[in-house]
Amino acid sequence: MRLDRLLAGAAARLREAGSPTPRLDAEVLLGHVLGRDRTWLYTWNDHDVAGFEHARFAALVAARAEGRPVAYLTGEREFWGLRLQTRASTLIPRPDTERLVEAALACTPAGAADVLDLGTGSGAIALALASERPAWRVTGIDRVPAAVALARDNAARLGLANAVFRVGDWFAGLEARRFTLIVANPPYLAADDPHLAQGDVRFEPPSALVAEGAGLADLEHLIDAGREHLEPGGHLLLEHGMAQGEALREAFAAAGFRSIVTHDDLAGLPRVTQGCWAG
Repeated sequence: MRLDRLLAGAAARLREAGSPTPRLDAEVLLGHVLGRDRTWLYTWNDHDVAGFEHARFAALVAARAEGRPVAYLTGEREFWGLRLQTRASTLIPRPDTERLVEAALACTPAGAADVLDLGTGSGAIALALASERPAWRVTGIDRVPAAVALARDNAARLGLANAVFRVGDWFAGLEARRFTLIVANPPYLAADDPHLAQGDVRFEPPSALVAEGAGLADLEHLIDAGREHLEPGGHLLLEHGMAQGEALREAFAAAGFRSIVTHDDLAGLPRVTQGCWAG
């Protein structure tokens, strides 16, 4: 079948299934099957797709129509210009999290620094920072061994030797070690949050999404414990839900942080709050 007709049919099916981006999904999946980028698909839209490629594409479209995330079907997702491998054991890197990377780069000098990424997952944040700041020593920690293995694979594939990853539960095992910068995208959804039954989130690991205390427990723990692991003048940056900004600013202030600010995401919603540890 011709490529353009195949894409049109797949996009129609995904639209009926409720995908918010049916054409994009179809193009990404077909590009994955053919080993081509989307520009090639547009240039060679009269290309005939072989029978075995057609069958493989049809299977991926069927899985996407059931709601399965494209990033899990292709095994990769781009974040901060980096092509990252993805697995069902980790969250899918999202564009809004790039706001955390931007804020971290803006508040920390480009010279030598020790940086900690907690709940690193695929390593997206840690690797984005490492790619921009070769002089930084970035440590990513996750309590899921499969996530740490994936992050290490991503680092090796990207050739980023200044990022290392280890298994751990938040700050456990770090003893008295202190950092110039600590970042995290921890679980911040409440157990009854309606988003858990929507879109890609349905297929992502609940342990990386849900926190006690109406979604605030892990965020508050990181603020409290983070003080013991920041150098004077160091920054803590946390991604959070759109309705949690005020609570996070109050928690930062109560813990003794200063220069507290909340950054909006791409949709103009409060997404990342940072504070500077006075020491």
